[in-house]
Amino acid sequence: MRRILSAAVVAVLAVSLAACSADPLAEQYRAGDNKGYIAANGFQTQEIAPDQRGEPVEFTGTLDNGSPVSSGDFSGKVLVVNFWYATCGPCIIEAPRLEQAYQSFQGQDVAFLGINTYDQGPTALSFARDNKVSYSSALAVNDAELKLAFNDKTPLNATPTTLVLDKQGRVAARIIGELPEASILESMVRTVLEENA
Repeated sequence: MRRILSAAVVAVLAVSLAACSADPLAEQYRAGDNKGYIAANGFQTQEIAPDQRGEPVEFTGTLDNGSPVSSGDFSGKVLVVNFWYATCGPCIIEAPRLEQAYQSFQGQDVAFLGINTYDQGPTALSFARDNKVSYSSALAVNDAELKLAFNDKTPLNATPTTLVLDKQGRVAARIIGELPEASILESMVRTVLEENA
């Protein structure tokens, strides 16, 4: 009986270790290169070295105020893209932190864009007004092409998620889950902003 229990424990440990090694953020943590961070509550960050970034994200869409928007509007700027919707609890909590980060980069080559994954324009605008968010959001609820543009960059069902795109439009950093402090995002943006400065 002891041998059977011992074998079962060894099997469970082997499966657990295999699962851990399949996680790229866990691998980064073990490597000690500080490129990824995972908190106990599921909040994750990842910073991507310039030579490991993929293709630029190219997108078009419609803002909550009805105006068109595209990736070309942000050419030469670091762009922070936050995926959210109005009834998402963590989105409500992190909204003032995102606004704080946005305000801290006024006058610099940094832009912010929300992407609302669920609501129509009036709801998105009401959320922005109620939560004092001063940057605009694109509406993705009925825009398959906008969703598709980011589909391979982040899990869109993991809301909220925040991406930092470099001046070439490539994903340079990723935050999955509620942003706990504005300073975390500000630090990521600053790092990307200082590249090739």
